[in-house]
Amino acid sequence: MARRPASPKRLNAANLSGLGADRLGELLMQAADADAILKRKLRLVLAAEAGSDLLALELDKRLSTIAASRARVSWRKRPDLLRDLDILRGAIVDDLAVAAPGEGLERLIAWFDLFRGLATRVKDQKGEVSAAFETTAPDLWRIAGAAVQTDEKAVASLAQAVERQPLEYARWIGAGGEELTADLARRLLDAVGKTSSARGMRTVMRRLADRAGDLDLWLSLTTPEERGSPDFAAVMAKRLLVADRIPEARQALEAALAPSAGNRRWTFGRSPQAGPPTLTPAWEATSIDLLEAEGRKEEAQELRWAMFERDLSAPVLRAYLARLPDFDDVEALDRALAHAATYADFETALGFLMNWPAHRAAAALVERRIREVRAPLPLKADWAARLAQKYPDAAERLLASA
Repeated sequence: MARRPASPKRLNAANLSGLGADRLGELLMQAADADAILKRKLRLVLAAEAGSDLLALELDKRLSTIAASRARVSWRKRPDLLRDLDILRGAIVDDLAVAAPGEGLERLIAWFDLFRGLATRVKDQKGEVSAAFETTAPDLWRIAGAAVQTDEKAVASLAQAVERQPLEYARWIGAGGEELTADLARRLLDAVGKTSSARGMRTVMRRLADRAGDLDLWLSLTTPEERGSPDFAAVMAKRLLVADRIPEARQALEAALAPSAGNRRWTFGRSPQAGPPTLTPAWEATSIDLLEAEGRKEEAQELRWAMFERDLSAPVLRAYLARLPDFDDVEALDRALAHAATYADFETALGFLMNWPAHRAAAALVERRIREVRAPLPLKADWAARLAQKYPDAAERLLASA
């Protein structure tokens, strides 16, 4: 069957190109006269065709204009600003930086320098301006990585930019992903002012140390309060375990248990009489990894079982069963299901048995303990539907519960 010819009225690139360059030029000028942002984009496109020097000049003019402005930007004008920023970003990233990475990096740094001023004068409840900069962070680090290979001044320029906006760059370093390479992070660490007391600089240094793989520097930048937090202690211990520094990992974990002025909020709460610290799932999981690394596998298994008995955690139980010899895991699973059947909280117990799945045990639980239901069960209908085919009586009793 022959294909129908494209309609000449359809608005697409093929039909427009048929109008010819002169006619398209006229139409673009008409549109640009009514749209200042489009006019600026066309200037940038023409400048890019003429060469990187002219494009850099055009970019400098617009970047300087935005940086010098003190006018408030209302929510009505915010879309135009975002469009303007994106056009500038595209000209820098897709055109200038491709032809001249060093020049591109210089203008992209200037583009990021706009953020602090815009943050004070743009009404941005939705966080769209912040998001525009964060999504451009990978481009910044990718272009910087190319620029530092040929331009000795590139690292210094980037370091100065970081020192101007440490709080902001702490976020953009985190948003850079794999584009911020270990080599670039190390170079930047060597260039930034390590003695700076500017707010946010410690976070910058720590994130750069993390990306550079400098564990000792990263550890040196932690605070006593952080080291006293069970969750943060788990993060430290995991990094030390990866580096095969097992004794130090043990020290990091246990630091969160020892009462001190630095970790009082974690170990005692508001009062020294409040009792021992509340250990977090992350701390306990890392403790198991550490026991394994220390060769204390039986203790690791004992901790897994204790955690399962307390929480009815399916992942913990699966990890426990996976480390048992053949046939021992069958007996252990029976013991786990029996424990779940007597677990104090009916909803938690039923949820575990339904999701394992152990529907026979779940049906028996419903038949035996349905009177314990005192509040609506959000998943009642779903659970009943899954039980209905093999255990209709239990399904009916579950649906009839509170």
